Amino acid sequence: MRGIGSGSAYVDERDVTMNRVLGQGVSQGRAVLVGSGLALAAVALTAPGTAWSSPAIAASPPAAPAVASPPAAPAVVAAPTSGFLPGTRCRAFPADNYWHADISRLKVNVRSAQWLSHMQVSTRRLHADFGPAYGAQPVPYGIPITIVNRAPRVKVSFDYAAESNRVLYPLSSATKIEGGAGASGDRHAIVVDAATCTLFETWNTQHLRTGWHAGSGAVWSLGSHALRPAGWTSSDAAGLPILPGLLRYDEVATGRVDHAIRFTTNVTDRAYVWPARHQAGSVSNHAFPPMGARFRLKASFPISSYSKAAQVVLRAMKTYGLVLADNGSPWFFQGTSDTRWQSSLISQLARVPASAFQAVDTAPLRISTSSAAARRI
Repeated sequence: MRGIGSGSAYVDERDVTMNRVLGQGVSQGRAVLVGSGLALAAVALTAPGTAWSSPAIAASPPAAPAVASPPAAPAVVAAPTSGFLPGTRCRAFPADNYWHADISRLKVNVRSAQWLSHMQVSTRRLHADFGPAYGAQPVPYGIPITIVNRAPRVKVSFDYAAESNRVLYPLSSATKIEGGAGASGDRHAIVVDAATCTLFETWNTQHLRTGWHAGSGAVWSLGSHALRPAGWTSSDAAGLPILPGLLRYDEVATGRVDHAIRFTTNVTDRAYVWPARHQAGSVSNHAFPPMGARFRLKASFPISSYSKAAQVVLRAMKTYGLVLADNGSPWFFQGTSDTRWQSSLISQLARVPASAFQAVDTAPLRISTSSAAARRI
């Protein structure tokens, strides 16, 4: 479920409070940035044990979208931990990016028990939001990825233009839409230009008589750690890219998933934590999880009874975890739309109880509030 809502986004650092009223049709409320010498575009960060309440000081929103120019060639870091995206020489962000950070040794977040108490952990189990559709829709469940190579680009109009990258997008009749061309759901479109390693993502993507239209759109260089401006949505409610958080068949088949996985829950706080950039909460209560909260499958959870493929996924959940990226059904995690997903894997993953997870404190990973680069812990 898409969730672009109103409310507050909080950053906890040390001693300075700044606030910005967005007034752009997406985040109607305040973004509180607490820190010493932070720029207005600093990302929201939650420090452990810090109360999330501060007086507000009004400031102005960014004047225009900031889209990092794609590199002339794919950026490759030393000893990359991930393979290339199928059909490309591009990686889903550098190896030292937040999405690839090992969280297995991080401390449990001080709010873990509170957050979990509002996420139906006593009754819920994991739900793979991808896999066979059994005729319910013309394509498998999940979010598809379209690979292009210097394809023509077109103008796209947006419902939330003030927080969208207003550039030309490589959309066409060949672009795969979540749920299929006639879907009525979120209709995400994820396109990677293999020639420049540029990622384009849109939500509620429609090809109308007047041209292409979407709810919002975001663009990233896959070789960069750049974040969106603070307070901006993306094609995801958390203002994060969707692609790096999707579980892909090719990586499960090769036996290694090296990144966190995107997931949803139904009620979130009006807040976000680094490196998320946007909130869509329905409550102003810090006992509820904020956008960007990261959860890990407990190391003690036994996985030996699971299939080899399921163990690959569960090891990733222990090592890299889950990232709360949108509002939706609790404990639904996302993967690609792919005909090769087996129903047996989906069923096995549905055995994992939500109570086997804990929230972690990701503050030690942060190098800069304006970057998704992460320390190795």
